[in-house]
Amino acid sequence: LYFVGSNLFEEILEKRFADLRDRLQFAEALNRQRENDLFILRKQFNYLLTQVNNGTSVNSSSSDLAPHIQNYLRNFSGLSSQDGIFLPGILAYLPQLNGHPEFTKPRYRLSANRQEVSVVFGIPTIKRSNISYLDQTLQSLIEGLDSTEKEDCLIIVFIAEPNDTAYVEKEGQRIKERFPAEVKSGLIEVIAPPAGFYPNLDNVQETFGDSKQRVKWRTKQNLDFSFLMLYAKNRGIYYVQLEDDVISKPGYLSVIKSFTYQQKDANWLLLEFSSLGFIGKLFRSADLPMVVEFFLMFYCDKPIDWLLDHLIHVKVCNPEKNADHCRRMVMGMRKRFKPSLFQHIGLKSSLDGKIQKLKDRAFGKNGLYRAHVNPPAKLATSLKTYLTYTLVKAYVGETFFWATTPTDGDIIDFILTPPQLVEKIIFRSGNSEHSSDIFQDASLQLLFDEEFDAKVDASLPLDPGTKTIEKNYIMIALFDKEGHVEKTLPSTIGKIKTIRIQFHKNTDNWLVISEVELIIYCDLEKQNGLTAKYVLAKRTSSKISLIEVSGFSLAFIFNLALQLGS
Repeated sequence: LYFVGSNLFEEILEKRFADLRDRLQFAEALNRQRENDLFILRKQFNYLLTQVNNGTSVNSSSSDLAPHIQNYLRNFSGLSSQDGIFLPGILAYLPQLNGHPEFTKPRYRLSANRQEVSVVFGIPTIKRSNISYLDQTLQSLIEGLDSTEKEDCLIIVFIAEPNDTAYVEKEGQRIKERFPAEVKSGLIEVIAPPAGFYPNLDNVQETFGDSKQRVKWRTKQNLDFSFLMLYAKNRGIYYVQLEDDVISKPGYLSVIKSFTYQQKDANWLLLEFSSLGFIGKLFRSADLPMVVEFFLMFYCDKPIDWLLDHLIHVKVCNPEKNADHCRRMVMGMRKRFKPSLFQHIGLKSSLDGKIQKLKDRAFGKNGLYRAHVNPPAKLATSLKTYLTYTLVKAYVGETFFWATTPTDGDIIDFILTPPQLVEKIIFRSGNSEHSSDIFQDASLQLLFDEEFDAKVDASLPLDPGTKTIEKNYIMIALFDKEGHVEKTLPSTIGKIKTIRIQFHKNTDNWLVISEVELIIYCDLEKQNGLTAKYVLAKRTSSKISLIEVSGFSLAFIFNLALQLGS
C-alpha cells in the first residue's frame, strides 16, 4: 500500500491563490511599464517646452532643431532631466541603441498577435551547417498539446540571424508553410532582431581561456536571449526558455502549470523542467526585466547559464554563512521538477564545429509513458512489480508501471484521499517497446463514498454478467482491445472513494500501464456540496451575508466572493 499526496481541497485552493498571485504580479508589471512610459513622455514634453521657451521656434522643421534635440526626439529613452534621477536603462549596457528606437523592435515579425496566455515558450534558432532540428522541436511541442492547451500558450521562434535578411525571410516563410494552422491561430510566432541591436562583437575580450570565436558566440547568445525575453514579457504570465534542438514529453504544458501552481510561497525565481543548461527554465514574466538587466550587465563576461547561477546566489546567499546554507537558500529560489519534460537532441551545436552529446538522464525514454499531475491517493495492487517500475512512479508521472502476468481476480486500487468528484478517468496500457503488455479482459470499477444512486445515470453501471466483483463496487467500463479505457462521469454522481481495475482471466503477457489520468472537478462549490442552482441564485446579489454563507468553510466563502466580484 502506497500513499501519494495530502488534502486535495487545500491544494486546489493553494493553486488558485498561486495563479491569482502570479497574474496580479504580471498585471502590476504591465502597469509599472505603462507608468514609466507616461513618465518619460511627460519629461520629453517638458524638455521640449523648455527648449521652445528658450528661443526655438515652434514652426521650425526637425532639421532646424539643435542636434541634441533631434537625438532626444528619436530616442524614446530620453535624456536625464536636472530635477530627477533615472536608473540606468538598456542604453547603459548597449549604448549603440541611443537615438535608434528601431533597433529595439523586431526587424521581421510573423504574428497573429496572441496575448494574455498562461505560458510563452521562447526558442532562439540560427542557421546551422547542413542540419536543422527546429521542425522536430516544433512538431514535438505541438503534438504534446491538446486542443485546449493550444489556446493557452504561445511559441515564439527567434531567428537570431540579424545580418542575413534573405535567410530570415526564407525561414519565416518555410515555417509558415510547414505549420500553417499553428501560425494562423497564433500558436507559433516568428521574429528576428535588427542588426543594430548588437554591438561590434569583434571588440569582446577573451576570457576563461576561450577562443575569440567562442567568446563572440556566447556573447551574441546572451544578447539573443535578452532580446527574446524582453519581447515576450508582456505576452503571458510565465516564460519558458527552450532551444531549437529539444523534444518534449506529451502533456508538458499541463504539468508545467500544475507544478507552478503548487508552489506555496512566492519566493522562487526559477522553476526547472530540464537539468541541462538554459533549457526548460521557467520565469514569471514580471521577473524578466530584472533577470535581463542582470544578463546585460555581464553579457560580455560569462555564458547565460553561469550568469543565472550568479544571479540567484547574489539574491539569497549570505557571505557570512557556509556553503550548505547557501545551497538550501538556492533550492528555495530554483525548484526542480522531475522527471524532466524536455530532452536535448541536437548533436551539432549552434557554435560552428562544436559537437555536443548532451542528454538529460532524468528525461527517460520518450513515448514510453505519459505524465500527468493526479490527485492524492493511496495505491494498492496484488500484481508483482518488475524491478523499479512501480505503480507509484506511473501515477506521479516518473515512468510506466510494469508487472508480471496478471491472473483472474488480480486488482489495482486507487484510493482517493479524501474521496473526490471525478470528471474523467483514463488508463492506457502498453507502449512502443511493449505493445502486447496490455489490459486483457479487465474492468473499471468504482466504490462511492456514499451509496450509489442509479437514478443519477442509469446507463453508468454495466451488467457484470459472469464476472465476479466485490460487493458495493460498480462496474462502469471494460478495457478495449487496445488495452485502453476512457470514461467521463457526471458531476452529480457523487464522490468516489476507490477506483479499481480488476482482471477477469489469466493472461500470458505482462502488463505495462503507460498512462494514468484522473481528472477531478476543481469546482470548489461542488467540493462543498453546493448545487449550481444555489450558486446562480447567490450571484444575482452583490453582497453575501453571514447567514447566506453559514455552514461553509472559509476557503469556500473566499472563493465564492472572488466569483461574485468578477
